[in-house]
Amino acid sequence: MKKILRGREREQTARFIALHSHWKFAAEICTPGEVHEKGGVEGEQGYFRRNHWVPIPQARDLDDLNEQLLSACRADQGRRIGDRKQDVGALMVMERDHLVPLAEEGFELGEVCFPIVDSKGYVKVRTNRYSVPLRAGSKVRVIVLPACIEVWHEGKCVARPERCYGRQQAILNLEHYLDVLERKPGALAGSTPLVQLREQGRWPESYDRLWQSLMRRHGKQVGTWEMIELLLLGRQQGYGRLRQAVESALEMGSSDAGAVRYLLTAEDLERPQPELLDVRRLVSIRATLAGAGGL
Repeated sequence: MKKILRGREREQTARFIALHSHWKFAAEICTPGEVHEKGGVEGEQGYFRRNHWVPIPQARDLDDLNEQLLSACRADQGRRIGDRKQDVGALMVMERDHLVPLAEEGFELGEVCFPIVDSKGYVKVRTNRYSVPLRAGSKVRVIVLPACIEVWHEGKCVARPERCYGRQQAILNLEHYLDVLERKPGALAGSTPLVQLREQGRWPESYDRLWQSLMRRHGKQVGTWEMIELLLLGRQQGYGRLRQAVESALEMGSSDAGAVRYLLTAEDLERPQPELLDVRRLVSIRATLAGAGGL
């Protein structure tokens, strides 16, 4: 709800109006704090939680969890509620004849907006700002989802940061600033994106060890520039592979950027072994050429 008015009157958000209009259901408004007014719904939620969420289910991922919940819902079709003569499954079949047809097209759950990238490379979504790898003035399509926001430009998803539920926050991705930092490496150490990475625990300790070693060997400016070059390479090859290459180099006692670069791209440099040639065939060819006067 956008605003609570007098009594049961509410000002609904445009997105919620679109949701129940698309799926053709009416919104039943309850008095604030009076959950007993929708007792049937609350009671069923409590039953499901007690019987299928206690203890907390273990799942490999969200798809696995949804499969478990779907199986639990199907199992509940054989349950009878109160003194009803039919079970849940039978009543559901009877109810289908009274339902309106489903909409043929799905409904995008995320809120959609169209902000413009500002001069600092941010897009403002609600009260927060998110960095994007686009030029200032670019118009983007943003989908606001519960766990993240998706930023789309020219048919491609260019950024998918974790959604921030704070207010007036700047959520920055270091990857979006690497091209600028390559020209101004001195700005990396005190940059806000790097600070946020450290706070999130996403900047490995091995990166600092390598970075410090590079600066000792080549000086602060050049050493930092080489670290940025490795991060740029990690953007192409994958940051998981970069971290593995950095840690492997350090374990071998090397803190050279070239060694890390080699370890990171070694798989791509591998070539298939040439096919072995039968020596007897070479002898035969030589004999043939000699007989023809070729040798």
